[in-house]
Amino acid sequence: MRRLAPAKVNLSLHVLGRRSDGYHDLASVMQQISLCDELHFSLCPDGISLSCPGADLPAGEDNLVWRAATALFHYAGFRGGAKITLHKNIPTAAGLGGGSSDAAATLMALNDLCSLNVSQSELMQIGAKLGADIPFFIFGPSAFATGIGDKLQALEGIPPLNIVLINPAFPLATGAVYSALNLTLTKKKNNYSIPRFYALGDVIQELHNDLESVSLRMHPELNDFKQMLKNEGALGALMSGSGPTLFGIFEDEKSAQDARDAILKKVSGDCLVFFAQSL
Repeated sequence: MRRLAPAKVNLSLHVLGRRSDGYHDLASVMQQISLCDELHFSLCPDGISLSCPGADLPAGEDNLVWRAATALFHYAGFRGGAKITLHKNIPTAAGLGGGSSDAAATLMALNDLCSLNVSQSELMQIGAKLGADIPFFIFGPSAFATGIGDKLQALEGIPPLNIVLINPAFPLATGAVYSALNLTLTKKKNNYSIPRFYALGDVIQELHNDLESVSLRMHPELNDFKQMLKNEGALGALMSGSGPTLFGIFEDEKSAQDARDAILKKVSGDCLVFFAQSL
C-alpha cells in the first residue's frame, strides 16, 4: 500500500501562552500542501520494520512512524507486524510538519491495511499522544487549530494557493524557538474567532506568525529569503511554524513557477526551493 504524507504551512500562528504541561496554547490556520513524503506499507508476521532510504533518520522508536505503528497495533490489539518504507521529500525540522504527517499517514494506512476499523476520532486521539500536529494531518486538509493544535475546526472556502517555499541549509528545533519566545508578550486571551476567507486577499491579510521574529533573531539571514520571495512577486511571505522554512503566496501558478525558477538561480546549492499548491 502506498500513501502520500503532505506537508503543511501555517497561514497564521498566534501563541497565546504556555501551559503547565509544557505545551503552548495556540490559534492557528493550517493548510496542507502538495509537497509530500511517500510511504509504502506491507504486512509481515510480527514487529515493525522501518527503512528510510537516502535519509539520515532513525528507524526505530525514535522515529514517529515507528511509534505511530506501535501505538496503533497496541490500541487495536493487532498481533501481526508491518514493513514500512519512508521516502523523504519534506525537509526535517523545517516547520512543515513532515514527521507528524508521516505518523498520521501511518495510522490511517495501517488502519486500512489491517482492517482495524479504528474511527477517525480514535486515530486522532492516538496521534495526539505522539505529537500535537498529528491530529491535523488526519483531519485536514484545512483547519483552524486551537488548544495545543489538537482542537480543530474545518475551514471552508480557502481559495487555491500557489506557493513557493525556501528551506535553508539548516534545521531549527521547535523547542529552541519556543524557549526563546518572550511569553510575557504572548499571554493573550483566546479571542481569535475562526477566520473567513472569501478571496486571496483575505489569506494575505491573515498572514501572521508569533514565532517568526524569534527565528529571524536567531538566524538573521532568513530575512533575506523572505525579502527574496517578495522581490519575486509574492503577495505575502511568512515563516511556517517554528521555521526555518519561509513561503510566499503568489497570484497564480505561472508567477509562482517563475519565481521558483528565479530564486533557484540566486540561492546557494544547499538551499531547497519548492513550488507547491494547497490541497
